[in-house]
Amino acid sequence: MRLRHIEVFHAIMQVGTISGAAQVLHISQPAVTKVLQHCELQLGMPLFERVRGKLYPKPEAHRLFAETEKLNRDLQGIRRLAASLKGRAVETIRLVATPTLAASVLPQAMSNWRRAFADTRCELATHHTSEIVNTLRLGEADLGLSLQDPRHPGIVAEPIAQGVMTVIAPPGRWSAAQLAQPFSAPELEGELIGYADNDPLGDLVLAACEAQGMQPHFHTVVQTYQIARSLVETGGGMAVVDPFTAASGRGHLQSRPWTPEIPIHLYLLTPAHAPLSHGASQLARSIAEAARVLLTPGNVV
Repeated sequence: MRLRHIEVFHAIMQVGTISGAAQVLHISQPAVTKVLQHCELQLGMPLFERVRGKLYPKPEAHRLFAETEKLNRDLQGIRRLAASLKGRAVETIRLVATPTLAASVLPQAMSNWRRAFADTRCELATHHTSEIVNTLRLGEADLGLSLQDPRHPGIVAEPIAQGVMTVIAPPGRWSAAQLAQPFSAPELEGELIGYADNDPLGDLVLAACEAQGMQPHFHTVVQTYQIARSLVETGGGMAVVDPFTAASGRGHLQSRPWTPEIPIHLYLLTPAHAPLSHGASQLARSIAEAARVLLTPGNVV
């Protein structure tokens, strides 16, 4: 199949009619019909059933659609890049972060960076760390943010900010004297929000509790630290979270560092042997600065 065949085929699969595909592709209906006929002629088989103006994909069409989906996405990406170059866009920076960091650190970092890079296109996405590594290795992102060092030979992990694991509770839970002291596992009482199995931070919480002779029981289990924070803010119990999540909720909840201290790093992830552009480097600096400011005592988000 030629690239034009794939583009027309995917449009028809998505909208189900010749006229709809023509509108999506901004070409005439006869042009769509001609390309589809030529495609089916080359393949030596019909791809659709024609019923009262609608096109219903045959099983072969579904299989072909699945096999060519990534190629079609790549084709659309090339077209968008060509349009950007034609429009004289300076560059596009692709940043992918874990959901926690995207919600806590990135908003202020992006706002600060935009003052100097108002016209630079930046695409933001969220993934878990393993997916971030794959995205970087495939060249689908320029830089990533995670609280984990993936220790992958194809990825450079640079620590750009550091805090400690923190216990958060609803406002009014602790006295001023308690807030002045770090939190230890024996103080755990009431509802403690936990994390899904194999969550890196959740494993640290369990290990820290067990080291102090505690075996916590979780009635509420969540997948992200931001959800844990939201539950705490509304009185849903206590949670042990990363320092960035805790700091982003300052003013809406109480927090105390866990003792003994468990350091948590914010890592900038980049592909090995792929230097960052000037704009991407400045964005990384802005993220590091915003993360450090966020962790400054007394700073209210």
